[in-house]
Amino acid sequence: MSDTPTQLSYRPRAPMKKPHTHQHAHGDGCCAAPVPAAPAAPAAPLPAGATSTRYRIVNMDCPVEERLIRNRLGGLAGIARLDFDLMSRILTVHHDLPETTGIEAALQAIGMQGEPLAQHADDDAPALETPHLSGAQKALLAISGAAAVGAEVLAWTTHTDSAPIVIALAALSIATGGLPTLKKGWIALRNLTLNINFLMSLAVIGALAIGQWPEAAMVVFLFAVAELIESLSLDRARNAMQGLLKLAPDVATVRAHDGSWQEAPVAGIATGAVLLVKAGERIPLDGVVRAGASSVNQAPITGESIPVAKQIGDTVFAGTINERGVLEIAATADSRHSTLARIVRVINETQANRAPTQRFVDVFARYYTPIVVLLAVLVAVAPTLLFGAAFTPWLYKALVMLVIACPCALVISTPVTIVSGLTAATRMGLLVKGGQFLEMGYKLRAVAFDKTGTLTTGQPAVTQVAAFGNASEDAVRMLAASLDALSSHPLATAIVAAGPDAHLRKAAVNVATLPGRGVMGEIDGAVYFLGNQRLMQERSVWSHANNATVRAMEDQGQTVVLLASDTAVLGALVVADQVRPEAQAAIARLSAMGIATVMLTGDNAGTADQVGKQAGITTVIAQLLPEEKHQHVQQLQSRYGVVGMLGDGINDAPALAQADIGFAMGAAGSDTAIETADVALMNDDLQKFPAFIALSRATRRILVQNITAALCIKVVFFGLALAGMATLWMAVFADVGASLLVVFNGLRLLRAPAKNA
Repeated sequence: MSDTPTQLSYRPRAPMKKPHTHQHAHGDGCCAAPVPAAPAAPAAPLPAGATSTRYRIVNMDCPVEERLIRNRLGGLAGIARLDFDLMSRILTVHHDLPETTGIEAALQAIGMQGEPLAQHADDDAPALETPHLSGAQKALLAISGAAAVGAEVLAWTTHTDSAPIVIALAALSIATGGLPTLKKGWIALRNLTLNINFLMSLAVIGALAIGQWPEAAMVVFLFAVAELIESLSLDRARNAMQGLLKLAPDVATVRAHDGSWQEAPVAGIATGAVLLVKAGERIPLDGVVRAGASSVNQAPITGESIPVAKQIGDTVFAGTINERGVLEIAATADSRHSTLARIVRVINETQANRAPTQRFVDVFARYYTPIVVLLAVLVAVAPTLLFGAAFTPWLYKALVMLVIACPCALVISTPVTIVSGLTAATRMGLLVKGGQFLEMGYKLRAVAFDKTGTLTTGQPAVTQVAAFGNASEDAVRMLAASLDALSSHPLATAIVAAGPDAHLRKAAVNVATLPGRGVMGEIDGAVYFLGNQRLMQERSVWSHANNATVRAMEDQGQTVVLLASDTAVLGALVVADQVRPEAQAAIARLSAMGIATVMLTGDNAGTADQVGKQAGITTVIAQLLPEEKHQHVQQLQSRYGVVGMLGDGINDAPALAQADIGFAMGAAGSDTAIETADVALMNDDLQKFPAFIALSRATRRILVQNITAALCIKVVFFGLALAGMATLWMAVFADVGASLLVVFNGLRLLRAPAKNA
């Protein structure tokens, strides 16, 4: 349009205005009376005089390492409490020890190298860089995979798993891809922590003991790939959060004591300082406009679809973009307490405090493996010691039990099923950053949606043109497009797009910006004005008849731009964001699947209500800041249990982190939203959302089928072994058969997963 937005009906809102809640006729009232979030469990009290030592542990990625550290440090004298931030790889040890050498030695003993950090986050060393997979590591992994595949092929063609060449290839695969896992398994055994690494080690050793060299090699390789994918996904999320603060500039223009303007580091600017922000610059700190008028794109913070007019007394946020005029801003918060900094803090706290989901196989191994090993030992020695029975037959039965107990089928069942599901998701245009999210999707009972860029396209368009008096709609379109032809403002772009082609428009001359009001210019010697109601009133062309018509448009939550000559208002153009064409069908399918839908948006109430009605969402909550979206997701979790959040902007990041599963619009979404989220819809097709849930439900069913089948086969053969009716050959057959069964069952996910709703 012009250098100043011509939007009357879109009024700037106060930063902490009470959220608007709207219930459609069929709403269930879940958000009309917000449910208080469940209080967090209080941390264990610290003894008087306790100190805290913080460590950055590069290889602490998941709950497996967390439990290993807890088991090792938890029993040390003087340790009061351990706090884990897996996302930042930081361990905080609360203790009353005179020195920390014992803590560091204990960490080193379990393969965890702890780098001491300053006590407070603000004094930390530079942000942790993402470790990249080195060329040597890639080569070793490639060798491991090639050797494992070669061993399988040769074993199949030669009908033997113990040929020298087969054993050599399998040994090469295990040596290049499995030594880290075997080492971790040994450390876990030494520390009486029978985690998934011990389970994998036992599977490999068991397979080798029965001569299944190719199987052992393949299990090692698949597990190494799965661990690598998980680690890289976490690293990408860490980098995205570290880059979030880069939205705010490092240097700002500040008024000095002598009245001159000087550049200064943002980190050292105190509350109350006066800042100068030119057109196109990012606002460095939260503040209040003291002089000037402009439009500010604050979508990164509030999610509002259209740049907001800012005048003296209006609030602005750090990280937002001053699009047009020059602003003088009085800072109301320093860099550590800005709205942007709070977003980062909420994300970090949410990621750190979320109760980690234990992998089923890891939890199962804590009980299954020691019980089976103990049972096998008892079968081998108890009859001889208690009843004087011959030792050899019972030892043979014990060996059969251990072979049957080899958890290869259990270990393979989960990664094969998950990899198949992730592959199917990729083919569908879904980026799922971890098997745990694919597994968890079936539990979703409610989904919160952002509005702008998620349910809507994020691109304003002219939806209605009204002509007043003797003017025609075509004339209104043409004159408005002519006045806005040289502007790049989003509203102007929409108005120009709704007008005639460039060669059919009349040239506007002497176009001038009217700050906070709109633009004026001459066309064919006549003066025309394009702007808001305030401009029309100042030109004395406003009438009560115009007021009634425009008010009816504004009541629908739409932005109204008025066109006038120097004697009368000629017409109005209604500009609004467009609901995605597939939104209604996607919401209807979610409802049919029994999933509640809620809209959480920073936009105004009228606009939000209209979008909610068009999309079919029953509950709409508008005028929310990022932390308020985060709070509403917590309330939904209190009511429904497992909750998802779908958004596209940085302002959605805290809510995405709080949700059990965070979803981002992959094409239109910001990098931070995508990296904070757990699942990205890469082509921005909302229909992929219910497709993901259908895929998750199918994955869940197959996982249950695989685990049940593997356990049932083992239970049957345990009974046969105790009865003396099973041989080692039968045990090998049962183990291999169970492995093949779960593999083929898992691969079914590659076929039309979306139909398995």
